[in-house]
Amino acid sequence: MFSKQSNIANFICVKDKDIIIMTNNISSGSDLQEIEKYIKNSLFSNADKVLPARLTQSKSYLKIVDIPFISKKTSSCISLDKIEDVLKNNYLFNNIILASKPHIIKVSPKSNMASI
Repeated sequence: MFSKQSNIANFICVKDKDIIIMTNNISSGSDLQEIEKYIKNSLFSNADKVLPARLTQSKSYLKIVDIPFISKKTSSCISLDKIEDVLKNNYLFNNIILASKPHIIKVSPKSNMASI
């Protein structure tokens, strides 16, 4: 499948709407382009719906502390939608993709602070 660096796809799996390809060597950016071109030409009639190929990503745990549990503006509990909105619009999280929904946890029953 890849001739430039003699990469060989030795495992291909279709799971949900994802295609997982494992190779015998570490793939480079040009290898990803070859994979994407191959998939668009071979497997799908509608190539516009094929997302760009990407290397696997690591998953890490992120904890945000000392967030006010009650909003001063609305006097209501902080919402999951508001947290996700702040994360999406903050430059610190530009290249972060959430693996799951954030969880809002009140620090203690009498506290007005939360951890995300």
